[in-house]
Amino acid sequence: VQLQASGGGKVQAGDSLRLSCAASGRTFSNYNMGWFRQPPGKEREFVAAITQTGGMTYYADAVKGRFTISRDNSKNTVYLQMNSLKLEDTAVYYCAADRTNWGSSVATYDYWGQGTLVTVSS
Repeated sequence: VQLQASGGGKVQAGDSLRLSCAASGRTFSNYNMGWFRQPPGKEREFVAAITQTGGMTYYADAVKGRFTISRDNSKNTVYLQMNSLKLEDTAVYYCAADRTNWGSSVATYDYWGQGTLVTVSS
């Protein structure tokens, strides 16, 4: 499956932003999806994950209550709604997919998008 993330940009602290990740090439509804991010100079870290049907979601503590992951299988797209953005949310955000597993580990996911940059300023 090919993944294309979009929606990044420059925002101010407290603003909202919605990222999208469009999938193609395979049956999207067969894949668990995740969002990860890589802050400048740091390792890639887990943000949120959602199961194939959207029935279960999981969030990193740092974003719980501010970010929401969702998916629309009819549009082959997974979303990350980010509210109350903080300076520390600045990162390149990646979407990822895996057919059989899901969770918070980078190693779980077999397919990755190219990343979209989110910059939060004060």
